Amino acid sequence: MSVKVEYKDLLDAGVHFGHLKRKWNPRMAPYIFMERNGIHIIDLNKTLASLERAAAAVKDMSRKGKKILFVATKKQAQEVVKQRAEELGMPYVTERWLGGMLTNFNTVKKSIKKMQSTERLMKSDNYKNLAKRERLMISREQEKLERVLGGIANINRTPAALFIVDISREHIAVKEAKRLGIPVIAMVDTNSDPESVDFAIPANDDAFKSISLITEVIAQAIKEGEQERKEEKAEAQRREEEEKKRAIDEKPAATKETAADEE
Repeated sequence: MSVKVEYKDLLDAGVHFGHLKRKWNPRMAPYIFMERNGIHIIDLNKTLASLERAAAAVKDMSRKGKKILFVATKKQAQEVVKQRAEELGMPYVTERWLGGMLTNFNTVKKSIKKMQSTERLMKSDNYKNLAKRERLMISREQEKLERVLGGIANINRTPAALFIVDISREHIAVKEAKRLGIPVIAMVDTNSDPESVDFAIPANDDAFKSISLITEVIAQAIKEGEQERKEEKAEAQRREEEEKKRAIDEKPAATKETAADEE
């Protein structure tokens, strides 16, 4: 993990605080360090190891130019997740997960096209000539579409992976991803099933600081992958130009040798 996150950083962000013991999922047992005052405490050593594995996976995907969909509809996660996704140019869902967003992607694409078409209409003179009531109805519908679909407006195919905050809340997204064989990287609290996702990061998925820290590590890993991709492309282009230059330099020499042989 290139992003230097230490045990103390996780501790300061409250990543170790789980749910009440009575709300726990027994499958989280390997990730629980102890119980304190009826609350489960997450083993941060396990969190660090899981986070490293998850970061390496998203970095590799990013290096290959793949898109990772960020999903977080709970209030304390919405803004930070949306911000990180927008900075990375990655798709995101922070308002509401529409059933079939992955499994019925073609229908979702039609809704996205409708949203984009309405956006063009609202910028045209035809819109200005409509009655005030009509304009109001169109703008309200557009606001609704943008709120739900704005974060995925620029994707033409299903994403390579999902990064999710709170898999209990986003269980429909998890099920759809599983059905399509799309890997899921997720923050998993003590009330959730870590076996339902591919890369479980045991962490407090309710506290803003905890969500911010884990999301930042994933975002930095994606950035590093993108940077490596750019460097690899630049290196490939440099080699191609060198090969072309070498071919041009060698061509006259070959022509001279042919002329000498003919004499």
